[in-house]
Amino acid sequence: MKKWIPIILIVVLMIVTYIFRMPDFFSFEMLKMHRETLNEYVSEHFALTSLLFILMYLVSTALSLPIGFYLSLLGGFLFPQPLSTLYVILGATAGASTLFWAARTAFSDILRKKASPFLSKMKEGFNENAACYMLFLRLIPAFPFWLVNLAPAFLGVPFFTYLWTTAVGILPAVVVFTQFGAGLDKVFQGDQEFSIDNILNRDIKIALVALAILVLIPVVFKKLRKKKI
Repeated sequence: MKKWIPIILIVVLMIVTYIFRMPDFFSFEMLKMHRETLNEYVSEHFALTSLLFILMYLVSTALSLPIGFYLSLLGGFLFPQPLSTLYVILGATAGASTLFWAARTAFSDILRKKASPFLSKMKEGFNENAACYMLFLRLIPAFPFWLVNLAPAFLGVPFFTYLWTTAVGILPAVVVFTQFGAGLDKVFQGDQEFSIDNILNRDIKIALVALAILVLIPVVFKKLRKKKI
């Protein structure tokens, strides 16, 4: 029963946040409305605000709340580079690792005893090139973050591989989001219309996809080599 406590706690907290509609408090409009108060608080309590931001990102990621994008903008708005990028990566990686650990702890016996031949084969293939596959999934923001956090737990990815590929794989997108957040003052002053397309434009999408394809090249070579053998 102890194994189920972490995942049960996460699910209960997740339900509570949705009941009280907490994700609704994180939006571009709310940031615009309270930006001066937030900036004042950060300047007066920089260390405390930094810690609170990392913890908030950790909890939101562990609970799979759909606010990571807005928190990344907030981080870029409140903190200078490269601190904003570092804080987001620390919070996101720690939160994803918490969810990974909780899922693996709770379902480890079930996965080991009742794993189907298909799942076993899939685990074997995934683990053969775990780092490349994880980087591919992390580099492309099209894949739901919560899904990429959970799936490796069921596929037997080693924790250290999961940890470093998460931190490295999310880095390009985090830099883009926090850098955009750093320029939000101009957006607010100019009263420009906010859109995610302003951030993830065509060039950035192409660059992220190109990076994701590059990390799969070793996998392709390995498979071709096996076929020749």
